Amino acid sequence: MTAALEPDLLLRAYAMGVFPMADDRHDETIYWVEPKKRAILPLDGFHLSRSLRKTLKSGRFETSLNRAFPQVIHGCAAPAADRPGTWINHVIETAVLQLHARGHAHSIETWQDGELVGGLYGISLGRAFFGESMFSRATDASKVALAHLVARLRAGGFDLLDCQFQTPHLKSLGAIEITKADYSGRLGAALSTSAGSASASGDMLALDAAEDRPEASSRTTTVSGPTSGWRILQALTQTS
Repeated sequence: MTAALEPDLLLRAYAMGVFPMADDRHDETIYWVEPKKRAILPLDGFHLSRSLRKTLKSGRFETSLNRAFPQVIHGCAAPAADRPGTWINHVIETAVLQLHARGHAHSIETWQDGELVGGLYGISLGRAFFGESMFSRATDASKVALAHLVARLRAGGFDLLDCQFQTPHLKSLGAIEITKADYSGRLGAALSTSAGSASASGDMLALDAAEDRPEASSRTTTVSGPTSGWRILQALTQTS
């Protein structure tokens, strides 16, 4: 498939459990993926190791929400020692930037001494968050970003954190693999708008409201932060 990737089509695909990939950054073709085994990170199963606790307490990093979304995508798409290529081509990047403008795509940034050293981005729909990619230019920078994301999703009433494919890095942080059928059931529940649902949509800004910041709709790309490691640690341990 070539040409533009419409944001509405992309949202419908995520709601069905599929997502786009490309073979290379400069390849204009995309294909749709629906893994037989799906990696998810249960929000109550995040592994907060001693070393990560120490990093969060140290104050070495600050994190934010949506402060540098385009830069995070570029960081995720850039070659790395363990990843010479990328699946994020310009077609996918353009569509995700449009979703960000509509409040459906979000980034978590990790900063050290004012420099962007890591982060992640993903798509929010209903009470599901589809984690797309992460990058790190400093030890533990991506782990800190993921810890921030988990704290934010817990505070915001999300039910599902989709990680797509299992990796040793994600497994060490608590990610598990489930069957396609199990994933489909969890996804359906997270997207449900029935009367029995706690809320039709998760709130990406609930963590900020807990810090007595002005409330804003989660359907915006409002910039949040900075959020300290202490605040992330507090949110994670309060809800463990």
